[in-house]
Amino acid sequence: MKYHEKKKALLLLADGTIFYGKAVGGKEGTAVGEVCFNTGMTGYQEIFTDPSYFGQLMVTTNAHIGNYGAHADEVESDSVKIAGLICKNFSYEYSRPDASMSLLEFLNNNNLFAISDVDTRALVSYIRDNGAMNALISTRVDEIDALKEELKQVPSMEGLELSSKVSTKEPYYYGDENAAYKISALDIGIKKNILRNLAKRGAYIKVFPYNTSFEEMEQWNPDGYFISNGPGDPEPLTDAITAAKKMIVSNKPLFGICLGHQVLALANGVSTYKMHNGHRGINHPILNLVTGKGEITSQNHGFAINKEETEAHPELEITHTHLNDHTVAGIKMKDKDVFSVQYHPEASPGPHDADYLFDQFFDAIKTGKN
Repeated sequence: MKYHEKKKALLLLADGTIFYGKAVGGKEGTAVGEVCFNTGMTGYQEIFTDPSYFGQLMVTTNAHIGNYGAHADEVESDSVKIAGLICKNFSYEYSRPDASMSLLEFLNNNNLFAISDVDTRALVSYIRDNGAMNALISTRVDEIDALKEELKQVPSMEGLELSSKVSTKEPYYYGDENAAYKISALDIGIKKNILRNLAKRGAYIKVFPYNTSFEEMEQWNPDGYFISNGPGDPEPLTDAITAAKKMIVSNKPLFGICLGHQVLALANGVSTYKMHNGHRGINHPILNLVTGKGEITSQNHGFAINKEETEAHPELEITHTHLNDHTVAGIKMKDKDVFSVQYHPEASPGPHDADYLFDQFFDAIKTGKN
C-alpha cells in the first residue's frame, strides 16, 4: 500500500467557523462554493458528476469515500461538477474488481481539490443548525485573514444563475432516431440517466441549450416536452420560464424534474425560496397524495416552491409531499398533461418506487399522439 502524505487543510465557513482536516493525495489548493451535505451511503461518483451540484462544496456523510473506486459508466455528465469534496475517511485503495480506477485518480483527472479527516458528523450537525452557507477549503492554513477576504467575494447561491455553466452549448440528439416518439428536452443541467430512461421507453430526444426559445424547440415537432434538473436559483432562468409558459399553452405533455419542477411552478406564477439546508440524499420519504403510497426518493435541491401559493392556485394540484418537512414534492395542472416532481425518479433509490412517473409521461404522449 502506497503511503500518502497528508498536508494540513481547513474548511472555512462564511460565519468564520473553521474545521480542520488533511488534503487528499497531498495536493495543495483552494476551492470555494456553497457547502452542503449528502446523506447517501453509496453513489459518490454519481453525486460528483451531477450538474445540479455545480458550484457546491460537497460533504459526504458516509464515513468512507472511495472504497469501491470509480467506474467509467457511473457518471451523470461529462465531468465532475462539484466545486470540492469534504469527507471523513478517503480510501486510496479500492476493492471492486470492475472499477476503472481509484477515486483519487478520478478526482485528479478532473482537477478536483478534496480534503479528508474532517469531523463530518460535527460539520453536518452545524450545517443543519445554521443552514447552508458559502465556504472555502484550502491548504493555506496559515492565511486565515486572507482566506476570509476571498470568501467574502463569493456570490450567494440565492439569485445565482448556474444553468448556463452546465447546459449544452449546441442542440444534440439522444436515442434511436426511428423511435416511436419525439421529445424536446430543455437542458438546464440534465443528467444522463434521465435521457436513458426516456430513450428506453421509445423516445428520440433532442436536447436544447438552457436559453432556447419555445419556437425553436417546437420546430422539431415533438410529441412532448421535458424540463431537466439543474443547479442554482430558478428565478433568474427567465428564458426557461418563458419557454415553459408556451409549452403549457401548446397542450402537449410536459414533464419537469427538480429545477424543471421549480421552473414549471414559476411559469404558473408560484414563487420559489431558498431552503435552510435543502434536501440531498437517497433516502427521502415522499407521500403520493393521489395513490396514498409512499416512495423512497433521491433528492438534490436547495430551493423549493411556495406551498401556500400552490394550494391557492386554481389550476394546480399538489400530488406529492415530503414527509420530513411537508414541502411540496410534486404538482400537476388540473386540465393539462403537465406535471413535475422535486425529486429524481431516474436515480431509483427505492429502487423502482418512482419509475411510474416516466410511464405516466409516455402514457400522456401516446394518448396525445393517437
